Amino acid sequence: MVLDKIALSLVIIGALNWGGVGLFRFDTVAWICGGSGTLIARIIYTLVALAGIWCLSLLFREEAPEGSHHSLP
Repeated sequence: MVLDKIALSLVIIGALNWGGVGLFRFDTVAWICGGSGTLIARIIYTLVALAGIWCLSLLFREEAPEGSHHSLP
């Protein structure tokens, strides 16, 4: 599903950003947007959070996504 891939991509971007914060004390989103309190940075942080919530649903799905050629046992 396209939305799943978009959400997963945003979660990966968020994870890499948090890795940068944890390892190097460098927030890439804040750097690109001119600070963590700017409107655009807050929008990006919110989109990443919503994507993380969406990805929680991936843990609880029992059926394969549409277009999948693999079947679950």
